[in-house]
Amino acid sequence: MATIEYKATVAYAGDEFFIGTTPNGYSQAIDVKGDRHSAPTPLEMLLVSVASCTAADVISILLKKRQDVTDYRVEITGTRADDHPRKFVTFHVHHIVHGRNVSDKAVADAVELSDTKYCSVAATVRPTATITTSYKIIESEPPEVAGG
Repeated sequence: MATIEYKATVAYAGDEFFIGTTPNGYSQAIDVKGDRHSAPTPLEMLLVSVASCTAADVISILLKKRQDVTDYRVEITGTRADDHPRKFVTFHVHHIVHGRNVSDKAVADAVELSDTKYCSVAATVRPTATITTSYKIIESEPPEVAGG
């Protein structure tokens, strides 16, 4: 099985700030001083990484299934262990899909495929954390008709 290597860098910027640079060259400030709240912490970025990975999968699958999605959001919660290294032990990923006549089965299938097959970030954390999922479909109003 072939492997693909990725390389990112993290440089100390002083005063408990770091600048992370992705393999594609994008930079992100990282704040490890817990009470300052001026940039994401590494743990916050992990939450966003899990959520954005599954969100990308789910919306792609729903659009391929020709679902009329008008808005989509993922909310994620994580629970950490009390003892060091205080790792995440659970994640709950809640998908909120707004749309017109969106199929419950299409959303359920998309969430399951992301969770069990496609989301590489979830697959990375799953050996040490339990991941649960849920979803809600909210019916959107039909579009306004011009001149009506």
